[in-house]
This record gives sequence, structure tokens and C-alpha cells, in this order.
Amino acid sequence: MTTDGKDGSAGGDDGSDPDTETAFDSDPERVAFLREVADEIRSDSSESKQLANILYRTSDLYDADEETTPEEIVRNVKFILEVTERGGLER
Repeated sequence: MTTDGKDGSAGGDDGSDPDTETAFDSDPERVAFLREVADEIRSDSSESKQLANILYRTSDLYDADEETTPEEIVRNVKFILEVTERGGLER
């Protein structure tokens, strides 16, 4: 993981906040690994489906075809957990 695409140090000379400007390099092997694990653990239980969805969503950080941020993933994971806690989308 690099943060500025040059030397791996946080931030840059553009005045950006180093705590919010984090880039994840494309890593097809990591994407494949995370998605493989997600597929392996997915079963009929809601917990395994939840964890698989979280792993799959996390893999999007390293997928060159996806544009997402850690913050978006956290929001998505919170939504997944809230929906499960409510008993599903139908309620």
C-alpha cells in the first residue's frame, strides 16, 4: 500500500491531509485471494454470508476496476450489519 504513489510516505506537497488521502495499489492477487476466501466461507448461515460480503467488499480496495474508499467500505459494512440486525431488507 502506498499513500502518494511515489515513496510510500503519507501526504504530499499539495496540502492534502495524510490521514484521509490513502490510495491502495491495484493488486489482482489480493483481490482473487480475498474473493476466494469469501466464496469458501459463504454458507447458509447469515453470519457466514455477512462475513463473505464484508471480505468481498474489502477486496474492492485492490480491484483496479472498482473506485471505492475505506470510508465507503466502512459505511457499507455498517449497513450490512444494520440490515442483518433488523432481520433483513423486507422489514
